[in-house]
Amino acid sequence: MGSHRQFLLLARELAQAGFAVLRFDYRGMGDSAGDYGGFEHVEEDIRSAIDGLMAQCPQLKAVTLLGLCDAASAALMYSPKDKRVTGLILMNPWVRTESSQAATYLRHYYWKRVLQKSFWQKLVAGRFGIGKALTEFVLTLRKARIASEARTVASAESFVQRMLKGFKLFDGPVLLLLSGRDLTAKEFADLTVANEWRTAMHRQNVSRIDLSTADHTFSARSSLEAANQHCALWLTEHSDRSAHRDSRRSTRVA
Repeated sequence: MGSHRQFLLLARELAQAGFAVLRFDYRGMGDSAGDYGGFEHVEEDIRSAIDGLMAQCPQLKAVTLLGLCDAASAALMYSPKDKRVTGLILMNPWVRTESSQAATYLRHYYWKRVLQKSFWQKLVAGRFGIGKALTEFVLTLRKARIASEARTVASAESFVQRMLKGFKLFDGPVLLLLSGRDLTAKEFADLTVANEWRTAMHRQNVSRIDLSTADHTFSARSSLEAANQHCALWLTEHSDRSAHRDSRRSTRVA
């Protein structure tokens, strides 16, 4: 139900296409017991889920991890540590910090808002709280400037750095789905236009698809169907290539 129904519908579609599919709750969430420690600390949960799937389907040789938002971030951090993971489908990965959120709002909200006719109509009619809006804008600008001047973290690696490390180390195929009407997706896209992220994004194993009218959870039926179709097609192509490689190995061994 709710935003999670997209995974139910996708799982059904993939199962009908012949894929073994497992949807699971982290510990402390949904039907799983225990205490939830946050998406940065779910490696054992993911590993246990893969163990369970392969126990039920012993014919499986590899798995693809699919995640939305912070689940995509968790998949990136985990993937290089488990050789059974040979593919990733990442939907609107979460890379948000207070500073990145401020920069994204400046780039994709405030400037766009100023260009809208409705903004000026409210301003002229006196229905726009200009004082409050200016205060919010100044605070946002300050956060963005602080971010650009001091991109530092505490002694421990930030989860964004761990994501980048995982991304660089993972050499399997990656499908990235980004929604056009989602600030989370725009934050990730902005992050990947420069530095090491840009290099990692432009590798041959990475495919990016932008769904211009989709929101964060692909809530519109058309957006959900488009996302599901891209996932199913990509998985089919990926599995066909893997099967072809395996057949070539068997032939060589024979």
